[in-house]
Amino acid sequence: MDTLFAALDLAGVFVFAISGALAASRKQLDIFGFHFIATVTAIGGGTLRDVLLGRTPVFWVEHPHFIWLTGVAALVVYFLAPAVQSREKLLIWADAIGLAIFAAGGTIVTQQTGAPPGVVILMGAVSATFGGLIRDIVCREMPLLLRKEIYITAAAAGSALMVVLEQLGQPVEVGYLACVVVTFVIRGLAIRYSLSLPAYRPRPAGGGTVGT
Repeated sequence: MDTLFAALDLAGVFVFAISGALAASRKQLDIFGFHFIATVTAIGGGTLRDVLLGRTPVFWVEHPHFIWLTGVAALVVYFLAPAVQSREKLLIWADAIGLAIFAAGGTIVTQQTGAPPGVVILMGAVSATFGGLIRDIVCREMPLLLRKEIYITAAAAGSALMVVLEQLGQPVEVGYLACVVVTFVIRGLAIRYSLSLPAYRPRPAGGGTVGT
């Protein structure tokens, strides 16, 4: 299973890097811009997780092949992006795959530190969403994290399920795969059907109705 986890980590980094490079293509950046956006997208969440957990050196310093992988993703998108009809749609779905894999990866890494369940779930969500947040801010786009469709909730739900399964004594690979599937399904349904949680609505002053 260690081989499977390693392969999924590589896949998560690659698809998140793809989403970053697609964002760079929409801004018409040069190849170095592609690599930069691809890299910060792919490693941002895991870096913040490792720093907060005191895990040094952070994962991509210890395993620099992740940086090479983001470069490959950037090159692929740089040369193939013009052939893609809907880069925004591809970006959103690539992000959804990365979200699911990184939620599981962040959860399992935090579990290994012996952190309490609440911290584990938080780190799973942070690992899954922070890189995309950096990507969107750098590219001056409305972050997916702040759009109305369910996003971080999907990562937190998958991470929470993984924690529950671990508490029930299920094998780690069962929890890992369940987290990936649940996170991706929730996010995918949110994308497909524009699902969102109820937004805050302020109460009108004096008990009246809100003006139109």
